[in-house]
Amino acid sequence: MDTITGSLRHIFDMANKTQVIWCAAIILTMLILAVLHHRWKDDAKKLRLWRLLCLIPLLTAVAHALIYVLGFPVIVSAFIPLYIIAFVSLFPILFAKRRIGYRITAVITGLITALCGLYFCLSAPNFSNYTRKSYSDSFHALAEFMDRKYILKEWKEVDFTALEAKYMPAVKEAEQENDPAKFADAVTSFCNELHDGHVSVDRNYDAKAYTSAFQQHEYGLAMVQLDSGEVIAVCTSEEVSKLGIEDGTVITKWNGRPVLQAAAEDVMDMGSPVKANEERIAAINLSGTGGDTVEVSFLDSSGSEQTVTLSDLGEMHTLQEAFCAFAHAPRMEKRSDYLEFMEDNFSAKMLDDKCGYLMLNAEGTDSTFHDLMGYIKGDHEWARETFRKRLSDLKAQGMEYLVVDLRNNMGGFDEIGCALCDLLTDKDWYGQGLGIRKNGKYTCVSDHGIRGTGEFADLKVIALTNYNCCSAGDGTALYLSKLPNVTLAGITDPCGCNQETGGICVLSDGAVCVSFPVGLILDETGVPNVETRPDRISRNPVEVRIPLDREAAMKIFRDKEDYELEWAVDYLRSNG
Repeated sequence: MDTITGSLRHIFDMANKTQVIWCAAIILTMLILAVLHHRWKDDAKKLRLWRLLCLIPLLTAVAHALIYVLGFPVIVSAFIPLYIIAFVSLFPILFAKRRIGYRITAVITGLITALCGLYFCLSAPNFSNYTRKSYSDSFHALAEFMDRKYILKEWKEVDFTALEAKYMPAVKEAEQENDPAKFADAVTSFCNELHDGHVSVDRNYDAKAYTSAFQQHEYGLAMVQLDSGEVIAVCTSEEVSKLGIEDGTVITKWNGRPVLQAAAEDVMDMGSPVKANEERIAAINLSGTGGDTVEVSFLDSSGSEQTVTLSDLGEMHTLQEAFCAFAHAPRMEKRSDYLEFMEDNFSAKMLDDKCGYLMLNAEGTDSTFHDLMGYIKGDHEWARETFRKRLSDLKAQGMEYLVVDLRNNMGGFDEIGCALCDLLTDKDWYGQGLGIRKNGKYTCVSDHGIRGTGEFADLKVIALTNYNCCSAGDGTALYLSKLPNVTLAGITDPCGCNQETGGICVLSDGAVCVSFPVGLILDETGVPNVETRPDRISRNPVEVRIPLDREAAMKIFRDKEDYELEWAVDYLRSNG
């Protein structure tokens, strides 16, 4: 029971108290109206007044929408329970003079109000609508709101006042020029300094009419840094191949400077929590950094250095191809691509006669009820049973070792990751603690753990991860790495973020929307789980680094093979 009450306390602590007050005001008004009806029902004149007073909840909801939704209608979905309450408050008006009809309607209205009210009070969004403010005023409001609500302010040692002062000149310049792209760039740079994988900036303006400093160019090639420090070209197009640069060609300079120096100095801070991950993909990002043209020096087939000028080819595609290949991630350009990707979640198969494979794209199911109950109880029974069935089926087919694929895991509920760990160990381990933040201090109110059943503790397991493995995926990678029979492996470390999202600020004209975490997840020592500190050193590093040499790069980028999975199977065969 302590786990359940603690979980509910944590959920309520995350909820926006201002929104809870709005909901409470509407419900209180409805209760007063119910009392008045009981007293006035036999007085026709007062009953007419009562009917007019019944419009107050709806008018309150209209006022709420004008304050919080106007200017950014997409957010209306978060307030639907509140608006349902206001709408159903009108039902009793229809039966005001009918004793039985009114009672039935009042009971139904009460039940709907109670359910929607409870749900809304536990999920009230930390949403602020600054769409009617100027660029500078909305930016100032954002900094103040995040200063109060950003859950990792103390952990990451963030001085929002100083950050606001640093980027306000750029915001005012954008305001003077009425340039939403410059405004979004300033807000993005502000947010990137937090180095939090859960802090995101969405842009909503005509990208063709305005130029962003974060916009990358298309030069017809991408570059990747090998473990040796050598940088080679990959995903090369026909245009650059004619100039002598092909897949595997060593790149020595970018715009006249050593390529690694250029990668360190020219690539903008992208806000990656783990510095080592950002450095690993810096060469890929450099591939799109420059102007209308860029000078590229490379070693030709004889080993001599040559220099060519590459022009911007227009619509960017090479970098996306390179990033997708590097992360072994699908191109999710349409919703159907996302749905297809999620269909593989929890899927399992045999890779050969001894090696099983389990894919975990996200810690979420199709059932909100199962996920919510698992979250509140700290025990996701449905997920554990699903994993038990998958692993039992593989075991029946001869599985002796297993690959758990966490690459590009989008997160969800950590309890699902813990449910998998339950089956892979015979010991109990600490999972996550749901916490609250008060006066800059962190307190755990609900412990969620791993309860080892030992059913598959004999399996040797490789858990594959990468820099796109975030949130609850990051947590699952950590929990799996604690188990002695599991090895966490990858070319890169997981993303380095594990808190709960929920903070939303929409800025001037709706041009920029900022999302950030407001729910606290702690480890067994009472500090934020997984999250990097200002040093940006991973607190959840891979145990075995998958090598990236020239041969591996050709398999990944040229041949589009799943090199990491191939490596994992070979590793299990050799060490199983």
